[in-house]
Amino acid sequence: MLEILEKSAIVAGQAILDIYGAGPAVIYKADTSPVTDADHRAEHIILADLAAAFPGIPVVAEEAVAAGHVPDIAGGRFFLVDPLDGTKEFVERNSHFTVNIGLIENGAPTAGVVYAPALGVLYSAAAGRARKAIVEAGSVAGCWTSIGCRRCADRPLALTSRWHNSVETIAYLAERGITDYEAVGSSLKFCLLAEGLADIYPRFSRTMEWDTAAGDAILRTAGGETLTVAGKPLAYGKRNQPEDSDFANPWFIARGRV
Repeated sequence: MLEILEKSAIVAGQAILDIYGAGPAVIYKADTSPVTDADHRAEHIILADLAAAFPGIPVVAEEAVAAGHVPDIAGGRFFLVDPLDGTKEFVERNSHFTVNIGLIENGAPTAGVVYAPALGVLYSAAAGRARKAIVEAGSVAGCWTSIGCRRCADRPLALTSRWHNSVETIAYLAERGITDYEAVGSSLKFCLLAEGLADIYPRFSRTMEWDTAAGDAILRTAGGETLTVAGKPLAYGKRNQPEDSDFANPWFIARGRV
């Protein structure tokens, strides 16, 4: 399965780069978030690949859900797809945008692929192994490298959202004496934790499950965790939430080894 997800993410990423070079057409959804022709083209590629390879597994994809197409996920096993995470990064010509494909089983992310096409970096995880590779000319170049979270440093490095930081996030860091932090876009924050390059990522602003599933799978496989503010593992497949929309995440703290 993982090889199919990796190949699909790479092909979708190439389609994104083609539009990135030509200049995307941007429109804004009802929630004021941007969407581009690259989002739609990449999602079309991924959905076709998943339907061909795994016809029995439902797919919850960001743009399809925005259009009102939500599959039945009662079986507990489904894919979450964000074809272009970090659309603002993409529009602003920042390289921190990603293609995300995550597999959910019984509410937990068990496999995931995150591809940063402008950086040429591919992360993936399943079956207890997290890894990273460089992508060149549409394929993995050289060998895969195993990755893992580091023990929290004496002087922790935190990651924050480039576009969606909040006063609650800054307060959380200040309360814990964490003064070193970097703003990073998209699901790369999870991957940097998984790679052992940072220690904690508190998120006290809105995210959706397709934003986090793939990166969260990689982080958990690499030895980290993603917890709600109540200390419970972030769950997936959240429907009929009384205080929020389907598939919306609560605030969370992602971190490496403690």
